[in-house]
Amino acid sequence: RFSIAWSRIFPNGDDTQPNEKGLQFYEEVIDECLKYGIEPLVTLSHYEFPLNLTLVYNGWLNRKTIYFFENYCKTVFTRFKDKVKYWITFNEINVLNYTLYASGGVITNEIENVEQARYQVAHHQFLASALAVKACHDIIPKAKIGAMLSSAIKYPLTSHPEDVLESLVDENKSLFYTDVQVRGKYPSYAKRMFEEKNVHLHMENGDEELLATHTVDFLSISYYSSGIVSVQKEGERVGGNLIGTIKNPYLEVSEWGWQIDPIGLRTTLNKLY
Repeated sequence: RFSIAWSRIFPNGDDTQPNEKGLQFYEEVIDECLKYGIEPLVTLSHYEFPLNLTLVYNGWLNRKTIYFFENYCKTVFTRFKDKVKYWITFNEINVLNYTLYASGGVITNEIENVEQARYQVAHHQFLASALAVKACHDIIPKAKIGAMLSSAIKYPLTSHPEDVLESLVDENKSLFYTDVQVRGKYPSYAKRMFEEKNVHLHMENGDEELLATHTVDFLSISYYSSGIVSVQKEGERVGGNLIGTIKNPYLEVSEWGWQIDPIGLRTTLNKLY
C-alpha cells in the first residue's frame, strides 16, 4: 500500500492539466511493484493537500474542492486503470477529529465554530469519496475502492456505567466517518452529536442520494495501539498516535510509549465487522 500525492499530479490543485512527470514517477513505482508480483493498493489522499487550495479556497471547507479532487481521481484512474485494481479514498478520514489542517487543508485561525467547520469538511469529503467511487467503477469496472479509518479501541477505565458510555461515545466519534461511507447515510446519533456541537450542515439537493448510491467496496484500517477513556479524565498517561491516553496497567508499552495490544486488534476487527 502506498499513496499518490495529489500535489505531485496537480501542484496547485486546480490546474487544468496534470504534471506529467508526477504521473510518470508513480507509473514507474507501480510497474516495479507488478514486476515482482506485488499488488498495489493506492491511497488517493494522504496529508499531501495542494497548498494553493488552502490559501485560495481554505481547503475542504470550500465545496469547489470536491470537484478538484474528482478531476484528480479521474486522471489517475484513467492513467493507471490497467495496473491498479485496489484504491483507498482518504487516509484515516477520522483524523479530522484532531487536525483540520493536515486532514482538511483548513486554516482555523478566524473560524468561530471549529466544530461546524470540521463536519462541513467531512461532508464535502464524503461527497468527494462518493464521486471517486463512481468514477472508479465507471473507469475501472473490476476495481475495488474503499474507505480507511484510524482505528484504536478505547476501553472504559472502570466498570462504572458512565465510563462504559464514554467509551461508546468516543468510538462513535470515529465510526461516524465510515458509517456514512459504508452505509451511505448519516448515522442516527449524528443528529444528537450535531445538536450538542451547534453544527448545522449545509447540504445541497442530491447530496443524500449521491452518498446512498456510491458507497465504498471495503473498509480498511490502521491500528497502532489501544487506549482508555474515563469521565474522570485522570490517571497516568502514555503516548499514542496523535493523542495520548490513560495508561492501561495490563499492557506493555513500546519505546515510543505506545501500548502493545494485539488482542485489541482482534476486538476491533470483530466490532467493525
